[in-house]
Amino acid sequence: MAPPILKLDDIYLSFGGTPLLAGVSLQIEPGERVCLVGRNGSGKSTLLKMAAGLAEPQSGEIFRHPAATVRYLNQAPDFEGYATVEAYAAAGLGPSDDPYRVTYLLEHLGLSGTEDPANLSGGEARRAALARVMAPEPDILLLDEPTNHLDLPTIEWLEGELMKTKSALILISHDRRFLEKVSTATIWLDRGTARRLDRGFGHFEAWRDKVLEEEELEQHKLGKAIEREEHWLRYGVTARRKRNMRRLGELQDMRQKHRGHRGALGSVQATSADSRESGKLVIEADKITKSYDDRTIVAPFSIRVHRGDRIGLVGPNGAGKTTLLKMLTGQIEPDSGTVKLGTNLDIATLDQKREDLDLNDTLAHYLTDGRGDNLLVNGVQRHVTGYMKEFLFQPEQARTPIRELSGGERARLMLARILARSSNLLILDEPTNDLDIETLDLLQEVVAGFQGTVILVSHDRDFLDRTVTSTIAPANPEAPDGQWIEYAGGYSDMLIQRKSIADEKKKAERERPSAKTEAAPASDAGKLKGKLSYKQKFAIENLPKQMQAKESEIAGFEKKMADPQFFSRDPDGFSKIAAQLEAARNALHAMEEEWLELEMLREELEG
Repeated sequence: MAPPILKLDDIYLSFGGTPLLAGVSLQIEPGERVCLVGRNGSGKSTLLKMAAGLAEPQSGEIFRHPAATVRYLNQAPDFEGYATVEAYAAAGLGPSDDPYRVTYLLEHLGLSGTEDPANLSGGEARRAALARVMAPEPDILLLDEPTNHLDLPTIEWLEGELMKTKSALILISHDRRFLEKVSTATIWLDRGTARRLDRGFGHFEAWRDKVLEEEELEQHKLGKAIEREEHWLRYGVTARRKRNMRRLGELQDMRQKHRGHRGALGSVQATSADSRESGKLVIEADKITKSYDDRTIVAPFSIRVHRGDRIGLVGPNGAGKTTLLKMLTGQIEPDSGTVKLGTNLDIATLDQKREDLDLNDTLAHYLTDGRGDNLLVNGVQRHVTGYMKEFLFQPEQARTPIRELSGGERARLMLARILARSSNLLILDEPTNDLDIETLDLLQEVVAGFQGTVILVSHDRDFLDRTVTSTIAPANPEAPDGQWIEYAGGYSDMLIQRKSIADEKKKAERERPSAKTEAAPASDAGKLKGKLSYKQKFAIENLPKQMQAKESEIAGFEKKMADPQFFSRDPDGFSKIAAQLEAARNALHAMEEEWLELEMLREELEG
């Protein structure tokens, strides 16, 4: 075993009352990739800051190898004093580090380096901060929620980079799939102590459940032992003759241990409030489009959303997910096409920017809308402190300003308010940001069991796989062009269907001749003769009719693809139609280009 490059021993920290960290110890060897997991508020970020040297414990020792370089990804990076993103990222390099690493990382993170740090979005700020801490290839890399605000392509790229890094890695993340792929060991921060599992996160949950079962069994045995000793005190013959001070002392120790045991933190328990039933057809969108500054965000897109559907929207940042979501829910008007909303809709929305929160508000005031200490949940009056407990808030936090909550606690608070209100259409835009894994479990159960309809935007692959019945994604994820396709199932199902469609497309391309190849000789002949050939004249006259027919064919394919049950009913048929749709679109594009070239040639010859 290699000597540790980082070691924290018997770390203690308390802000009064129950200690946040009580005797926490951990050590990291060179090249290890460790994930740090635990509830929001369990001290994960605080412990990571201590490892980085940005915070000090009240007691305990911290050892870092004297020659080791350390880089820490803060959740809120400070860009003050930097004119460009490149300057900010390069500031993290040491004297012997390769400056090309900054260029390489910025390029793969979708940044040019010339951006003004003051104008960065949340996702761009996170990318810039990642470039800064990863560029030096440090000996110890500490990442606090690195996937927050990142899109799926960037998350998958980051996974690959971290899996091949030589840095010792400690990371905090709520993204299960990300943790499963990257981590080789797991440290569980629970009730002030740290437990270590020398396996990746994929094995954590089964191990955690086993630990808690064994702990519960030990407490049960201890309780029975106390009962036996108390019975001896009252009725034992020895006890009547003289007091056995040793056994009395042991009994007091057992009582103290039993009383002082902090049980596992409760699970978040909640269900959504009941609402009236919406109409069977919730949303009908017919050939809706949207463009900004000559850039197509949504090309003609049609969908029918029925009661009970759970639809996920995925795609790179900037592809237009939120725009499409707002069009479908009537918040913005399409440039063309129509959107019809169904009847009896009660809509509840969780916005990714958490704009609904007044940071000066208190938890109780926010949950009750300032109407005293009670709120109505499923037709029953509930005291606000009792309802807060279901979401792991303590009664004394009722008068706490929201500004004092962590990002995860704010997300949990908004979730508590939404679930208290009756709704039959849930709109969730990046709902998983900042949530701990246990609260994610709750949200998954709520979405999966919701009696109404759900439309959500998310970059969390595991969350999508566990919740949605269909997934809307760009037809071209590498370079979104406004074309969107609805796939049956979750994210993993979408990847399988995409591969099948791509295979069918390649097969179709191999089997059909190229329209451009056939048109080229005719075009050349026309130029040589100074006039259009008979074949070119025929094409100019007939291509518009062929294009119209091809558009009708495409509309028929799109109508079939809009059926949410199509894939589950006939997967092979779905893949075949999807490939035919793609081939028809390519053929239409080729026809349009050929007609345009011939028209330009005709105008040139006649001019």
